[in-house]
Amino acid sequence: MPVALRQCGLLDYATAYAQMRAFTDARTAQTPDEIWLCQHPPVYTQGQAGRPGHILSANAIPVIQTDRGGQVTYHGPGQVVAYPLIDLRRAGYFVKELVWRIEEAVLQVLASYHITGHRVAGAPGIYVRLDDPFSHARLPQRPQQRLPGSASPVPDFTGLGKIAALGIKVSRHCTYHGVALNVAMDLSPYLRINPCGYAGLRTVDLSTIGVQTTWEEAAQVLGQQLSIRLAP
Repeated sequence: MPVALRQCGLLDYATAYAQMRAFTDARTAQTPDEIWLCQHPPVYTQGQAGRPGHILSANAIPVIQTDRGGQVTYHGPGQVVAYPLIDLRRAGYFVKELVWRIEEAVLQVLASYHITGHRVAGAPGIYVRLDDPFSHARLPQRPQQRLPGSASPVPDFTGLGKIAALGIKVSRHCTYHGVALNVAMDLSPYLRINPCGYAGLRTVDLSTIGVQTTWEEAAQVLGQQLSIRLAP
């Protein structure tokens, strides 16, 4: 059965963060899973691995420390943020597969707009080619099978822009936080941070790569894809 969707509209980040934690703390084995869809007023959020030096100049944009994985990112109007609140034990998969399923949902959203999204080895999230977002050519820096015990690859973002970022927290085998897909937003705040901890990483949205759509439409498509792909 698909996971239930909840439309939250424009929601202050601190409020969303508190509500996610409260939902997760209060849920029982019988609590239905949900996916919350929203957008936030401008805010920088730091993950557990975040370093202050990756925020170059916050200016008037607030910075909120969170308990999700990853480093610094930006949220703002025109970005679809999806928070999957999933009981992994009941769903029957682990967090690594959760990340793969979320990324797959984003890839399918992009495909619905004829955009080819890509994974990059060693760097969660979804990326597009800057020179040709519609190209189906495989990336040389795509994830590939590694020998046991081999070192993790150093992410290579050559020719790429990041269009979706994700960060997850698991508490008592239940997830919160989630994924952010850039639709049509002011991208300039990304220039004042090292996105996800990577200096010089380009960030794009659907509008800058030639896709004209609304926040509502993109949220609906992403919600549908997540609801299907995160079901047990």
